[in-house]
Amino acid sequence: RGRRRFQASSGSAHRKAYGDYFQLEPSQEAAPALQAPPAEAGQGPTFAELGLQPALLAGLERLSIGRPTAVQRLAIPALRRGRSALCAAETGSGKTLLAAQVGAVLRAPPPGPAVLLGTPGALREALRRRFLALERLRWMVLDEADLLMDESFTELLEEILAHATQVVVVGATFPAGLSETLAKFTDVGQFVTLSTQSLHRLPPHVQQKFVRLKGRDKLPELLQLLKERPSSGGAVLIFCNSASTVNWLGYILDDHKIKHLRLQGQMSAAARAGIFASFQKGDVSVLVCTDLASRGLDTSSVQLVVNYDFPDTLQDYLHRAGRVGRVGSKAPGAVVSFVTHRWDVDLVRKIETFIQRTLDWVPVNYSGNEKAQ
Repeated sequence: RGRRRFQASSGSAHRKAYGDYFQLEPSQEAAPALQAPPAEAGQGPTFAELGLQPALLAGLERLSIGRPTAVQRLAIPALRRGRSALCAAETGSGKTLLAAQVGAVLRAPPPGPAVLLGTPGALREALRRRFLALERLRWMVLDEADLLMDESFTELLEEILAHATQVVVVGATFPAGLSETLAKFTDVGQFVTLSTQSLHRLPPHVQQKFVRLKGRDKLPELLQLLKERPSSGGAVLIFCNSASTVNWLGYILDDHKIKHLRLQGQMSAAARAGIFASFQKGDVSVLVCTDLASRGLDTSSVQLVVNYDFPDTLQDYLHRAGRVGRVGSKAPGAVVSFVTHRWDVDLVRKIETFIQRTLDWVPVNYSGNEKAQ
C-alpha cells in the first residue's frame, strides 16, 4: 500500500487532501553563487585579480568579503570596461552586495556626494523640486528591473537614461519583453548580457516543503512551527499577502507571547528602515511581513521562510524562497508554504512543472492521508 502525495493532480484540491504535503530535499550543500565554474582553477579569481582598486579591496577586507560570487565574476570585468549591461542572477547571489561594497568604502568629495541611492518616487520628486540635476550623471544602475518596468516610471526612466553614459540593469527575474521596454529609452544593442546558470531557478541547496491546509488550520500550524523551532535556529520570515494580515497575525503572536516585528507597506519609510535594522541586528528573530521584504534586503541571518499566505505568482515565490540560503548565510535554511486555496494549488502545479524542467532534485519526500489511487 502506498501513500498519495499532494501533487499536481485534480485530487490535490479535494477536501481529503488536507494535511498532505510534499517536500523537496536539497541536491547540493552550498549556494550556486559560491561555486566556481569548472574552467576556473581552485575557487576562481580573486577581487584583486579582477582589477579592483586598492581602496575597494581594503573595504572588502574590512567587510570580511573574500572571493567574488558567480555574478560578480561576470559583472566586474564587463563594467570595468565601461559596458552597459543587463545583469541577471538568482536571489542571494551578491548582486546588491556589489552596491554595498562600493557604498561601504565611498567618501563624498566636495562639493557633494558622488553617488545617489533612491526609489523612483523620491527621485522624481527630487527632480521636480530641482534638488537634483542630471548634467553630470555618468552611471545609472536599475535594480529590481522587473518592477521598474512599470508604465508609471516610463517618463522618469526616459529622462534619466538620456543622460547616463553607462547603464546597468539588474534583477533576479527578468520578464519577457524587458529588452523591448528598455529599447524605448536607450540603445539596448550596446548592452552586454550577463546571466548566471541558476537564474530563474529555485535554490537547489534549500529544503522546500508545501503543506495542504484548511484556512482555519494555518494559525495552529504556524504556532506549532514557531514553538518547536530551536532558539539557535536562526531568524524567521513569515510572509503574508496583505498589510491587514500582517497586523492581525502580529496581534495573535502577541497573545501567544511570541516576540516578533512587523513590516508592511502602510508604515513610513523611516519606520520600516528602523524595524528591519532591528531585525538584522538580531534584537528580534521573527519578522512578519508582506512582499516588501522579499527583495533587495540583506537576510543572511534568516534560516526559515514561512509562506503563511501562498504567493500570487511564481516570481513572487522565487523571491521569497531566495530569502534563505544566501551568500553569507551560516546555513542553507528551509521554506515552508501553506497551500490553502484552489488557486494556490494551481500555482503549486506550476512550481512542480518548473522544478522538473529546471532542476535535478533529490527525490521528493511525501505524506498523504489516502490510499494510492
